[in-house]
Amino acid sequence: MTSLLSPCYPFQLGALPFAYNALEPNIDAATMEIHYTRHFKEYVDNLNATLAECPRLQCCNLEELLRCCDRLPANLRTPIRRYAGGAYNHAMYFEGLTPGGSPPCGTLARAIDCTYGSTELFKAQLKAKATEVFGSGYAWLAASRTGRLAIMATANQDTPLPCGCVPLLNVDVWEHAYYLKYQNLRANYIDAWLRVTDFGRASVLHEERFC
Repeated sequence: MTSLLSPCYPFQLGALPFAYNALEPNIDAATMEIHYTRHFKEYVDNLNATLAECPRLQCCNLEELLRCCDRLPANLRTPIRRYAGGAYNHAMYFEGLTPGGSPPCGTLARAIDCTYGSTELFKAQLKAKATEVFGSGYAWLAASRTGRLAIMATANQDTPLPCGCVPLLNVDVWEHAYYLKYQNLRANYIDAWLRVTDFGRASVLHEERFC
């Protein structure tokens, strides 16, 4: 799923492919560094600690852990949902960023136009969904098993995976993702995030899965 993390236990966090200040003025260097090296890393470390006590799950990747979470023993469901979800969601978020941003292309661009009317109308709906998230969580562009696009929101570190959806990109709306620069102005942060979103990567994911 991600080049930022090794594929299975013990999960190792790699380096961002750009400098922490590369997204300025949209996302500041201090937020990027703290978010990546502390918040993201803490989820990875906690996931490894959880899996160290459960050898039979150590061969699973993040998607497999999250898709089967509800079938796990009761004592493992919450930590796996939290820590595997946190690792997965942060990997999606950081891999979905690129200096200067990039537009949708190929089959994803056509699907966006067909579903939402235009890229700008799609972005407006995605911003609205992200702004409306109550408390902490994420807004997503995802696709159904048949490729139908959907804008959706999840709370905390939940993901669209258990309902069978294919995540294409997400925006982190936990306060630690934006509060140093934007304080309570989440909508301003989302506007800034849209300027550095790698829709090109989401287009590749869409094409790999549905073409």
